[in-house]
Amino acid sequence: EVQLVESGGGLVQPGGSLRLSCAASGFTFTSYAMSWARQAPGKGQEWVSRINSGGITTYADSVKGRFTISRDNAKNTVYLQMTSLKPEDTAVYYCTINGARGQGTQVTVSS
Repeated sequence: EVQLVESGGGLVQPGGSLRLSCAASGFTFTSYAMSWARQAPGKGQEWVSRINSGGITTYADSVKGRFTISRDNAKNTVYLQMTSLKPEDTAVYYCTINGARGQGTQVTVSS
C-alpha cells in the first residue's frame, strides 16, 4: 500500500522560505517519479513540480526559479525547498505518485 506523509508546512511571511518533506513507503521508491501538487482554498489541484527516478526535474511556470525539488533515495523522501514565497503560494501541498497523495501539509504565506 502506497503511503505518503508530508510535513514541514507552516505560516511564513512573504519573501520567506520553507522546506517540505514527503516520506514514502509501500513501493519501490527509486523506480518512480515523484511530484508535488497544491490546492488553494476553493480551487482545483495544481501541479507544482516533478522529479523522475534519474533526478531530472520540471516545474510549473508559477514556481520556476523559486522552488527546488529533490529526493533522497536512501531515505525514501522527496523534498520541496520553497523560497521567495508569495501570498498566492498559500495552499495545502501534497506529494503525489500515480494519482495517490498524502494528507498534505498547509502552507500559509501572510504578513
